[in-house]
Amino acid sequence: MSNDMDTDENSPEEGTDVPDEVPDSSSELDDEVLPESGPDDGADDKRTIDDLGSDVEVTADVADDVDEDDLLGGLQVDSTSEIEVPDRLVDQVIGQEHARDVVMKAAKQRRHVMMIGSPGTGKSMLAKAMSELLPKEELQDVLVYHNPDDGNNPKVRTVPAGKGEQIVEAHKEEARKRNQMRSFLMWIIIAIVLGYALLIEGAVLLGILAAGVIYLAFRYGSRGGDAMIPNLVVNNADTTTAPFEDATGAHAGALLGDVRHDPFQSGGMETPSHDRVEPGAIHKANKGVLFIDEINTLDIRSQQHLMTAIQEGEFSITGQSERSSGAMVQTEPVPTDFIMIAAGNLDAMENMHPALRSRIKGYGYEVYMDDTIEDTPEMRRKYTRFVAQEVQKDGRLPDFNAEAIEEVILEARRRAGRKGHLTLELRNLGGLVRVSGDIARAENADFVTRDHVLQAKGRSRSIEQQLADDYIQRRKDYELQVADGYQAGRVNGLAVMGEDSGIMLPVMAEVTPSQGPGEVIATGQLKEMAQEAVDNVSAIIKKFSDENISERDIHIQFVQAGQGGVDGDSASITVATAVISALEEVGVDQSLAMTGSLSVRGDVLPVGGVTHKIEAAAKSGCERVIIPQANMQDVMIEDEYKEMVEIIPVSHISEVLDIALEGEPEKDSLVDRLKSITGSAFTQESVSGPSSPSPQ
Repeated sequence: MSNDMDTDENSPEEGTDVPDEVPDSSSELDDEVLPESGPDDGADDKRTIDDLGSDVEVTADVADDVDEDDLLGGLQVDSTSEIEVPDRLVDQVIGQEHARDVVMKAAKQRRHVMMIGSPGTGKSMLAKAMSELLPKEELQDVLVYHNPDDGNNPKVRTVPAGKGEQIVEAHKEEARKRNQMRSFLMWIIIAIVLGYALLIEGAVLLGILAAGVIYLAFRYGSRGGDAMIPNLVVNNADTTTAPFEDATGAHAGALLGDVRHDPFQSGGMETPSHDRVEPGAIHKANKGVLFIDEINTLDIRSQQHLMTAIQEGEFSITGQSERSSGAMVQTEPVPTDFIMIAAGNLDAMENMHPALRSRIKGYGYEVYMDDTIEDTPEMRRKYTRFVAQEVQKDGRLPDFNAEAIEEVILEARRRAGRKGHLTLELRNLGGLVRVSGDIARAENADFVTRDHVLQAKGRSRSIEQQLADDYIQRRKDYELQVADGYQAGRVNGLAVMGEDSGIMLPVMAEVTPSQGPGEVIATGQLKEMAQEAVDNVSAIIKKFSDENISERDIHIQFVQAGQGGVDGDSASITVATAVISALEEVGVDQSLAMTGSLSVRGDVLPVGGVTHKIEAAAKSGCERVIIPQANMQDVMIEDEYKEMVEIIPVSHISEVLDIALEGEPEKDSLVDRLKSITGSAFTQESVSGPSSPSPQ
């Protein structure tokens, strides 16, 4: 909001030739053309707004006939040093085609955006990229002036970027001249008074006392002149792109602005209220981008004020603490014409103020960030450029040779959890790049090699994976691991902890006479989904068992499930096999592990995390692993495990029993009857990995 001062004393034009009018630069801008990336760039560096991130090709030689299996996508490079990294952040965006298009439209039309997705998928990078797309010619400085009519209601004025400093300097120069004149006049008066007292009256003490009173009077009076200097709260003089303010986790004062407390509120020693005004992120982001990650962590009051700033395009600054003297001060409205980029995980929408979300959606877009992208030669070339970008950003890492880059891309495939896809959780992948580079640098190597990347994969294990490896080792120490022979009622189940940590979780079952109505008792701190899986297994047993199990109790134990309990239904076939083995008193092959969900008809359904589960079975010494048929497309185990374990896909519980149980079943047994059940396994294109820290 622009306010011209009515009094000559407060006018910013006093004693200066600074122009008063704000030039209208909007008519000179072509909204289809991006601002130059720097003051020294030529006209050739200008690009249209359609030249965003993923459309930027890798600048390196590409083979004419690209092999689909080439991990570098046909790039003919020996190391990352041969790959040129784009200067602009917007050109470094990889993947996120839909989000990229949304950001492009939002930048053109100045719309708000809410990005929801997994951590590390590029939300903050896209928000920063948007600030590069906005024209910097429209930026403004904000000045706060003393209000002679009401000291607690400072006046606000906006001027073009760079003019604010000139106005403040002009006021300082004017104040300096006034002070010089005051000082000159003061010393003349003091000299006259002292001369009169000494030469005419002969009263030396009286003259000195009078001179002191005059000195204090002038000094006290000069404070009012200094107070007229405006406070430059938003200064965009040196800003080369539109402002980008990251207000993630900001408290109310940092987000909305504040007024400092003044302990001296009277007696001429107080600081003028306009000098105590502090801008918030919403004011600094004017004409730019305000980015707030984990938007749901903002308190409700701040969210309410934020949506007011979005709606009105201006917001007054006042003290945020009701106990501070700043609470009495409230400025005129300060411009808050920013583009809001709100981000968060899936749970962000639960605690977000519905009215704030409505304003973002009503004046902009909502976009879900992809966590994987199709594995194509073009994308592999861009992942090669991603490695080069990470090396350049860090600035302390050796370049990666071709084999090291290939190993990083292989890890991107593994972490995707889907066959034919690459992960877009690039922050974690960038961590692998940095750890690899640190290892190479410690060895004073000229290049990062494949061996360095393999070492980094071991050193950069997640906490969950370290715990899982520790569990496996402890079980071996205490002989809790069984990997040979046959045992009735005991099956090696497989689970994941977190997102990438496989662990073997034995399940034991025992059938006992019931003291009342028979029931199924499952222990191991089962959560809702796991308990439902046990109920589904119970339905199959009740339907096809000859025995009257209403007179028996079935006890199911998830051994060493831990304090977090068991979540998910991927142990369904494990539970079913253990219970059937206990009922029929038939041994289960202990060199076998299994994972899979189960329908009430006996179909084996796909689960998540099969790659990590298979590797956990191999580490534990198992020779065979049963997985759902539909999950075969998701198997991407490391080369070292391929020779250690045989993978057996199944689509029905009868196939599981055929493989797992000892000997041939009798014709009238429960196993034989289950074999006669017909059912088609549910198939789906992909199954995302679990995200809970509990075993699944």
